[in-house]
Formats: sequence, C-alpha cells, structure tokens
Amino acid sequence: MNDEHPEERGTPIGRRVFLGTLALGAVGVVAAPPLQRGLEGFLGGAADKDPTGLTGLLPNGGGFRYYSVASSVPRKDAGSYRLTVDGLVDRPTTYTLADLKALPQTRMVRDVQCVTGWRVPDTPFAGVRLSRILDAARLRPTARAVRFTCFDGTYTESLTLDQARRADVLVALRMQDKDLGHSHGGPVRLYVAPMYFYKSAKWLSGITVTDEVRPGYWEERGYDVDAWVGRSNGRDDDPTS
Repeated sequence: MNDEHPEERGTPIGRRVFLGTLALGAVGVVAAPPLQRGLEGFLGGAADKDPTGLTGLLPNGGGFRYYSVASSVPRKDAGSYRLTVDGLVDRPTTYTLADLKALPQTRMVRDVQCVTGWRVPDTPFAGVRLSRILDAARLRPTARAVRFTCFDGTYTESLTLDQARRADVLVALRMQDKDLGHSHGGPVRLYVAPMYFYKSAKWLSGITVTDEVRPGYWEERGYDVDAWVGRSNGRDDDPTS
C-alpha cells in the first residue's frame, strides 16, 4: 500500500455532491424538531382514541409512550380548565390556568422512569410546588394524605402528606420547556420526580386532602403505592432524583 499518496485512495467526491450532502444535513437538522413534534402529536392523538393502550407500545422520537385508561379525554384550555383543592382544608380553592401561571414557578430537570421499563433522561418540568398549594389551603390537623383526580373521569392517584410536600413534586404546567400538550396530560398534570411515572397523574383536575392514603387506579391493579424509582415494583432502576 502506498501511503505517500493518500489522495489516490477510493473515489474522489465531487464538489457538487459534497455541497449537496451538507445541504441535506442542514435540512435534516432544521426539519427534525417539527417532524418529531408531528410524530408525537400523531401518536398522542391516536392514543386518545385507543382504549386498548396498544398505541402506547409504539416508539417516538421523544422517548415517551402515550397511555390513557379512558377511551377518550376531553380537551381543556385556558378558558375551561379548573383545578379544585378541597377536603380537609380550611380554604377550599378553585384555580384557573391563569391563576396557576401567576404563582411562583419551579423548574427542575430529572430523568423520567416508567414502571414498564422505558426512560427519558434529562427532562425539564416546570410548575408550582404542590406544597405551596397545600399551604395556601390551610390543612386541618387530621390531614394525612392527598388524593388526585383527573378530568379523564377515570384516573386517580395518592401521596402521603410528607411525600406531597417534597420540593420535587410539582403541579406541572410545562414539560421540555414548552406548555404541556394534551397528549402529555396538559394543560396541567402532577409531576412526582422521584417516583415511577404512573404517580405523575395526567389531566389533573382535583386535589383532595384526606385522612389516609387511598390507592390510585394502577395501585388497585397491583402496582406499589409507594412507587420510589429503583425501590419498588420489583425493579432496580437508577433513581431519578
């Protein structure tokens, strides 16, 4: 092999081909985010109409899977969305989306881990700390837990009061630095950073303070109530926070 003339190896690439390749690469960089958003939107919309849950098995560029336990979920916007806070509180409250956006916002970046195995690293979430909403409601001495309901009419979740007061538990309004879309549980969802993602209830509509933990939708079907990532459900995933 003659190493003195490396330019003679292989077939020369013409200038037009080279520039064309660069152009295609640039188009790919520009087009990738819209294409990914389009794919996510398509899969999310299909999941809304798929009571079997099979749509959730399809991969997408964002790494998420779309699950819904209801055959369809109504859409809410700034005009129609309401979040009620009631139960063992002295100040029951109803928040609009504008009310929630006006409260101090917390942003955090954590991995998202699903109990079914998939993981999305370094996912930004932002919203209002749940502890702030609970403090504003003035909890009664008998308060021990928090129950969450959703406007899909089916899904529920619960946390102990100590869990709900953690700094990494949010009433989330944004994900991946954009407003929560419908497929991701928007306009408002729960986000419980250190637990498996089924605890982060989508389409959040109610926060009820109770005297005991009431198992949620999946917990009534066998999942662990205390769903710490890597320390529950028979899994050993790395913690998310």
